[in-house]
Amino acid sequence: MEWVRGEIIGKGSFSSVYLATPSKDFNESHPLMAVKSASVSKSSLLQREKEILSQFLDCPQILHCFGEDYTIENGDGFYNLLLEFAPRGNLHQLVRSSGGGLSQSDVRYYTKSILQGLKSIHKKDYVHCDIKLQNILLCNGCTEVKIADFGLAKKAGEKKNLEGTPLYMSPESITRNEQEAPSDIWALGCVVVEMVTGNPAWKCRLDANVSALLFKIGFGEELPEIPEVLCEDGKDFLRKCFVRDPKMRWSADMLLNHPFVDVETVTLPNCEQPSPSPRSPYDFPDWSSTQSCSSRSYNCYKSEIDKWDSPVSNTSSPADRIRHLGIGNKKPNWCYTDCWISVREQSFLFQKGKSYKKGRVQ
Repeated sequence: MEWVRGEIIGKGSFSSVYLATPSKDFNESHPLMAVKSASVSKSSLLQREKEILSQFLDCPQILHCFGEDYTIENGDGFYNLLLEFAPRGNLHQLVRSSGGGLSQSDVRYYTKSILQGLKSIHKKDYVHCDIKLQNILLCNGCTEVKIADFGLAKKAGEKKNLEGTPLYMSPESITRNEQEAPSDIWALGCVVVEMVTGNPAWKCRLDANVSALLFKIGFGEELPEIPEVLCEDGKDFLRKCFVRDPKMRWSADMLLNHPFVDVETVTLPNCEQPSPSPRSPYDFPDWSSTQSCSSRSYNCYKSEIDKWDSPVSNTSSPADRIRHLGIGNKKPNWCYTDCWISVREQSFLFQKGKSYKKGRVQ
């Protein structure tokens, strides 16, 4: 299958994302693709992501991968991951555009879809390790949501350096470097709170001590606050997610039987109001090279903690682990700048007369 590379719509440390179109008849339901590209020498994470996604081709709640491709461009070799395009962005964008949280009927619908995806992931003995609103994509209007970005995913039981988004981390991941299926459920609880309120589950000021926040999550007795506006079933659902002991936390399979996401009461979301047009399949927001955080939403909504590159030793003491998570070997930047950055607003229409690079799937 030949494809045509279009505009660059996102750029990271090791890879970039482009819009792309198949150059021959491919699938009328997918006129656009998202191509994630990296130099061959730095493509190990992308290749692992492809390996994982290829095992979930039959799961409608997980982003579809069309294959991989190697191209030579300007004398350099590139590895390309061909992905389903999400024309309506992601849940983070949808929540931001809502002006204060989604309706509870919509929250129930999206929660159930995410749970169905997590059930499939955990059934195949994988852990996503980075469940958050930005990684839940809207692929068919706003009625079809899919889990994306498996760059940090791992096999259950596999030992690796702690990575992820701290505001969504479970207590055991901070205290014991234990990221297993229950950690994804804790993160799901944080996602539900954020969908309901429009704010992160943990209150965080821009000038807050990050190490103190991590210590509170890992070693404190406090739990994320359950929104008062949530129905009683919703509150009980969150109590099953926010259990500090991972062995007592409900599984995705158990939560799918909870009244909050009962099949008879969950309805399709209202899609009459279109969401803002995304800049990419992952909706890379307006990140900048310096901290620039909104004053609303605890002064920290746009600065929610993202992935970092400071590995944590499995043998570190709790104090050393918190110190390393908080500052590592360099001053942390908690405003997305170490990860994806937006390039510029792009049109989804390819410009006439522009020269495109072609590739062929092997």
